[in-house]
Order: sequence, then structure tokens, then C-alpha cells
Amino acid sequence: MNKISSRGRYAIRAMVDMAQHSGDGLVTLKDVAARQDLSQKYLEQIVTQLSKAGLVKGVRGPQGGYRLAREPKDYNIAEILALVEGSLAPVECLESDVNACERCGSCATLDMWTGLYKVITDYLGNISLQDVVDRADAAGRIM
Repeated sequence: MNKISSRGRYAIRAMVDMAQHSGDGLVTLKDVAARQDLSQKYLEQIVTQLSKAGLVKGVRGPQGGYRLAREPKDYNIAEILALVEGSLAPVECLESDVNACERCGSCATLDMWTGLYKVITDYLGNISLQDVVDRADAAGRIM
């Protein structure tokens, strides 16, 4: 089974960091990278993708930085991961809306994989960015 890549994990961490520091106004990638102990160059690639998709907004210039485009409660983890990871499907045949697998009609394991995919998407789809922030705050894990 594929694991969530560093790209997916770092996207979540960056967005949680932005949510936790949103009271500071715009958040610089330099600050996020420092707080998260991430490569700023790698973070720039990830945040560019998030920005192009409209999940974060950037402002250029010396006073520039990034902020979330919506309230943290209005994001779910599945949408963020799907954007940066692609499909969260556990098997290739479930990656698109139409199952093009030649064995689809007779596959004994298709229902099992479909069920796992539903569990993954339901679970991650029901966790908001605000939920992650709240849990981190409650545990004293301010980033």
C-alpha cells in the first residue's frame, strides 16, 4: 500500500502552521519552514501547488506571505491530501471514477478495496483542518 508522501505530510503541516499563526497576518514560508524544520525550497513547491488550487492565498513583496483562503473549519484533510498526493485509492483500479480494470466484473477483492477506500476517504474527509489545530493546541503542540 502506498504511504502518504512527505509532500502530503508537509502540505498538512504547512496549512496547520498557517492556521495556528493566522492571527499574525500573513505567514512567510521562511517562518513556516523554520517552525516545521522543512526545506524552504521544497515548501515553496508545495505551497505553490496549494495556491494554484486556491487553498492558500499569497501576497508578493517585502511584507508578503501566505494565508489560508478559507477558515480552517472549511478544509478537510482528504481534499488537501488528494490535491498534493493525487488519488488516495488503495489500488489502481479505483483511482478514477470509471473502473477500467478488465477484471472489474469478476474481481473477488473489488468490494474489499472499495470498502477500504471508503473508510480512508470518510475518515480523512471528516477531519477538518480546524480539528487538527484544536487537537494540537489541546496537546500543547503549537507549531
